[in-house]
Amino acid sequence: MAHDILIVDDEDDIRLLISGTLEDEGYETRQANNSDTAISQIGSRRPNLIILDIWLEGSKIDGMELLDILQNDYPEIPIIMISGHGSIEMAVEAIKNGAYDFIEKPFKSDRLLVIASRAIEAAQLKRENEELKLRAGAEGELTGNSTAINQLRHSIKKAAPTGSRVLISGPAGSGKEVVARMLHKLSTRAKQPFIVINCATMAPESMELELFGSEIETRGGSNSPSRVGLFEQAHTGTLLLDEVGDMPIETQGKIVRALQEQTFLRIGGKEKIKVDVRVVATTTRDLVDDIANGNFREDLYYRLNVVPLEVPNLAQRRDDIPYLAEYFMQQSAQLSGLAPRKIGTDAMAALQAYAWPGNVRQLRNVIDWLLIMTPVEEGRSIQVDMLPPEIGGISPSVLRKDRNVELLSMQLRDAREEFERQYLSAQVTRFGGNISRTASFVGMERSALHRKLKILGIQNGMITADQSNSDVDENQNISETS
Repeated sequence: MAHDILIVDDEDDIRLLISGTLEDEGYETRQANNSDTAISQIGSRRPNLIILDIWLEGSKIDGMELLDILQNDYPEIPIIMISGHGSIEMAVEAIKNGAYDFIEKPFKSDRLLVIASRAIEAAQLKRENEELKLRAGAEGELTGNSTAINQLRHSIKKAAPTGSRVLISGPAGSGKEVVARMLHKLSTRAKQPFIVINCATMAPESMELELFGSEIETRGGSNSPSRVGLFEQAHTGTLLLDEVGDMPIETQGKIVRALQEQTFLRIGGKEKIKVDVRVVATTTRDLVDDIANGNFREDLYYRLNVVPLEVPNLAQRRDDIPYLAEYFMQQSAQLSGLAPRKIGTDAMAALQAYAWPGNVRQLRNVIDWLLIMTPVEEGRSIQVDMLPPEIGGISPSVLRKDRNVELLSMQLRDAREEFERQYLSAQVTRFGGNISRTASFVGMERSALHRKLKILGIQNGMITADQSNSDVDENQNISETS
């Protein structure tokens, strides 16, 4: 897609000259002869670059005043100021006020094209950096206040300053890399490199090359690296071995030696390279089982597992879902430029009741989808019927439209009992089996809720097949903690 450039100048011939020069190079151009037209054009579609005349004769405001307005309202758009009566002082003032550059008329086409290209490239890099900062912020903190996440946060704070190796386990999408980044951020190596290698996606034949680099011999007989490996790049910092369980068994042996000696040989090298690297590893696999099956070295496991940390799945920290949903909504809105949406109470209850097999990563993707795809109605929040079917479908079935006919065929007593069964099952699931919090939310005494669950045949949030055998005593396996 061609870059869109808005040319703002009171002289017709100047606008036509600039437009022709830019369009010959593949740019799209629009024109405005005064400030009002320029503001209207920018409001309808934001350009990639604005070329703005300083004086703008016959306009309500001149170019310098318009520059101030645009810098305040559209700081992301680069602006090149032009003038036929310019001075060094004027150029300095324009750049000080936010202009990317200043060109004095008459100017050569080549100079205009070079500066325009650089301005667009600089703005693009700035946007990319801002996005990276936003995403890095999301990956550098644990969001939530559940017991499970608070305990994990406490363990991270204790382990981070020690420099010990850490093995982080947990299901896919639960936030293992977030934990690794926190360990680095809170360590004495925080200002040094944080390097990641994904062992699951790396081709086995390239693993050693990526980790250790390669070396060639020059004509003078000296050795120089033709490729610097990740171990070397992470010197004085942290190296994350992501999904270390998928590392080839042959490479595992070399990793053991590198961890033990803090030295290694580049491929084709003769001299050992000494490094100071903290190694952190993550895994979704059961490495103990892999050791038993001969797929993972026991000595490597014990070298990595100095401090074990386990990241809970999202179903184990349902209390955090409202916090995470709000955080992802704000972040997604900022990245996309869309207005954030409020999630209604019924939709949030459904989000909390869902099992989330893809964990936090799946929740983030769902929030992105909701922001982009759900219809925007003034004053209306996201409702349960706007959720993806697999999530919205877990709300109590008696509340869904497809149960209306079935309910109408029931006597009042049976319909009421069915409603209570589905409703309480969903609420117990929503609060992670916590009876105290469920009772508080639904407005019942805890003991009364226990009896009701027993009568309805609900055990651990699930409706048993045989209600007559659904005796649930006070010691049932449901969390009681507040």
